[in-house]
Amino acid sequence: MRGSFVLCLAGAALLALAGTAWAQSHPSESAEQNVKESRQYEQLLCSNPAFRARRIAQECGPLQGSEFYNSCVATFQCGASHRRGSQKAPPSETIR
Repeated sequence: MRGSFVLCLAGAALLALAGTAWAQSHPSESAEQNVKESRQYEQLLCSNPAFRARRIAQECGPLQGSEFYNSCVATFQCGASHRRGSQKAPPSETIR
């Protein structure tokens, strides 16, 4: 019984390593897809008022009446005066 447990544990470890190796070998595809989907979301958010209102209700609705509600709604602004994201990588992703 103990041998089968060790075998299962070894198999799980191999699967975890294989998944990690695959994810590391295809990082640009995931990153490029993420950027593409983010741009599509941003375009939809800024061009479709009903979509924007629904997202605000989903994300900020639970905060209504709190000091955080207005800050949450502000993250959904569109246009040149407000950018949701920065072109600069976050500190956690920069190499020093």
